[in-house]
Amino acid sequence: MFPERLKEGYRAFIDGRFASERSRYETLAQAGQKPEIMVIGCVDSRVSPEVIFDAAPGELLVVRNVANLVPPYEKHGDTQHGTSAALEFGVQALKVKHIVVLGHALCGGIRAFADEIEPLSPGDFIGRWMSQIAPAAESLGPRKAEDGDAYLRRLEFASVELSLKNLMTFPYLRQQVEAGALQIHGAYFGVASGRLLVRDPATGQFEPVADAGDARLAMFRAEQA
Repeated sequence: MFPERLKEGYRAFIDGRFASERSRYETLAQAGQKPEIMVIGCVDSRVSPEVIFDAAPGELLVVRNVANLVPPYEKHGDTQHGTSAALEFGVQALKVKHIVVLGHALCGGIRAFADEIEPLSPGDFIGRWMSQIAPAAESLGPRKAEDGDAYLRRLEFASVELSLKNLMTFPYLRQQVEAGALQIHGAYFGVASGRLLVRDPATGQFEPVADAGDARLAMFRAEQA
């Protein structure tokens, strides 16, 4: 039986958001989608890009996979790459202007790799998928017992860095970046805190985006100066 929760959610949507934004949906249906931003996020149910960025219909092109990974470009490969196909569509067909790799805290895929968790099935799809971040782990050096969960946080950030590097292995994407028509970004969401960190391309550091409270405090201090 179809989940009752989804039925209830749909009814709320059709009577609320759809009703108030119907003209936008009709325009999107007639003119097609033209999002300027593509987000590569994790399948984790706590990290929905549309919710985090308060996006309207048609604003974000979103692709989600375990641990928000971007595989390196393969010209002739036997592997089916859903993420690579989404990149091709976003960059080549929709001409997005920004690609954001959105990592997050408490990532189960990262923990599965770091803790060498036993496969959940004979296919070990998660294990084989997560093996892609081996170069990121190597860049951090050996894991130490005293590191605890701090190592996992570092690996979460390092995997975002690796995905940004892998993005640049796609020839058509790299060409767009070098021409100034496309920008790539790294970001990191704190599930418990709600804090968003954005990678500074000049330093490689992840810096917090000021929230409404921070902005008001900054304005107050400026007024008092």
